Amino acid sequence: MMNLFSSFDPSSIIFMIQLNWLSIFIGLFLIPSNFWIFPSRYNLMWINMIFFLHKEIKILLNKNLFKGSSLLLISIFSIILFNNFMSLFPYIFSCSSHMIFSISLSLPIWMSLMIFSWINNYNHMFAHLIPENTPFILLPLMVCIETISNIIRPLTLAIRLSANLIAGHLLLTLLGNISMLINFPLLLILIFIQLILMFLEMAVSIIQSYVFMILLTLYSSEII
Repeated sequence: MMNLFSSFDPSSIIFMIQLNWLSIFIGLFLIPSNFWIFPSRYNLMWINMIFFLHKEIKILLNKNLFKGSSLLLISIFSIILFNNFMSLFPYIFSCSSHMIFSISLSLPIWMSLMIFSWINNYNHMFAHLIPENTPFILLPLMVCIETISNIIRPLTLAIRLSANLIAGHLLLTLLGNISMLINFPLLLILIFIQLILMFLEMAVSIIQSYVFMILLTLYSSEII
């Protein structure tokens, strides 16, 4: 098991710097250029996706939409999507499967939203700790439950992203390790299964980045 999970460890180290984390910036090369006179299909596809995400954020935030909030959330979606997608390629470090990457995205945004809301809208924050029509005897318990659920939100966001990516990568690694031990007909079946899993992982990389962005949007709509 230690050898299996060691595939996620940073291994390229020069001058005490783990160079594997530079894979975060590979996604910058996938950003479409805005200097073309006639946009390519890739550029048009990306623009349409951004407009779609902006509409989704406007629907969820409704009146609480601040200037730049959709830009921030779409940027987070893009960062996670690029890193999830690039981690599917061989010899590229999967940084999005590490908790330090996912929690560094969720914790600062959650913390800034909580600080902003407690300073500017503390009445709403106190009211949010007690759901409507709660019996009087259950009020202390509901306050504790709501407080704990608020505190663990950045952790659940980070674990959800990392766990889903680790599961798919481990499954592909396990199937790849047994490819040297089976005969040719079974190897063809194994390659077909791995192709299906690869398409599934591509879908998971998109879905997880979308879920991360949507949950951040929902959390911000509740407390702002």
